[in-house]
Amino acid sequence: MKHLLTFLCLVLFLISCSTADQGVNTGNVAVIERYAQAVQSKNVDSMAALLADDYIGYGPSFTDSINKADAIANWKYLVANLYDSIQYTRSVNMAAKVTEGPHPGDYVSSWSSLRITYKNGKGPVNLFVNVVYRVENGKITMSRTFYDEADAMRQLGYQFVSPSE
Repeated sequence: MKHLLTFLCLVLFLISCSTADQGVNTGNVAVIERYAQAVQSKNVDSMAALLADDYIGYGPSFTDSINKADAIANWKYLVANLYDSIQYTRSVNMAAKVTEGPHPGDYVSSWSSLRITYKNGKGPVNLFVNVVYRVENGKITMSRTFYDEADAMRQLGYQFVSPSE
């Protein structure tokens, strides 16, 4: 048991050194936690304050994208007309730095379980959601959202029918 504890301490130390060496901004996790809290409390003004003016969001479908103005208008509609509650039942956030590729920057990957209830009494819907956020200067500049849309629809009572051949 003593050796296991020593080994775990060594692993944690190496991970923390590795993260520090890569210049990862772990403070960005707090930005994402504030954003998640704003979503959960349906506080659209707080959501807007955390999105950069040039924000762009992608997903969950391959061709989905949205800018800040449309994202805020969409959230206002959803809060007023659709969602009764959005509850983060579990969430894990990890910071990373991407130095290569088309979108370098500081990122936070957020793995969450959500429980959503609707004003019309439907649901609840329970989802696993992964969102990868790029954060610059304390604001979210980009997000990529992944969740199983078909599972959400199934939980709401929709049935999928194969097209006739």
